[in-house]
Amino acid sequence: MRDEASDATSESEAPTAVNEPRLWVSNGWTARVIKNEDGEGWAVAMSKDGEAEPALVGPWTMGRDKKNPKPLDTSAFNTLVKTASEVLRRHEQQLYALYHKSVNVDTPAGRITVTLDIVPDEYDPHALLAAHDALGEQLAEVRVHAGFKLSVNSASAWLADDFSRPR
Repeated sequence: MRDEASDATSESEAPTAVNEPRLWVSNGWTARVIKNEDGEGWAVAMSKDGEAEPALVGPWTMGRDKKNPKPLDTSAFNTLVKTASEVLRRHEQQLYALYHKSVNVDTPAGRITVTLDIVPDEYDPHALLAAHDALGEQLAEVRVHAGFKLSVNSASAWLADDFSRPR
């Protein structure tokens, strides 16, 4: 049996699509054509639903009258979504690379991968130093300061010290 009250609630919570010449809302994204702050031309801001800042702001094409912006359309919106998604993806990859490092150390027992995962906590920044064998089994994990420098030499020294917490 259907619950009409819950159906109405879920429908009202679903974002409504907007297809206007300067505002396009669909599939979790909002494209808004805005006047450039310097007064010259137009720009488009792409925002992901729930985010305070736009993921992408770029120039927008003038219309035929050379005064007003070209209206948004499905093709342009889809291209903007793809571009903004790629910008966010690259940003996430950059953050991941910044906070997650790994090196491989060859030992008599086989190759060991040592990872450093930085936890950028505002009040308690730290990192987790871990070692995994060739099969991915965790051998050890210790908490270190967030500024710990992971290198083959520091990882080798940690392994040679039987996984004791580095100073």
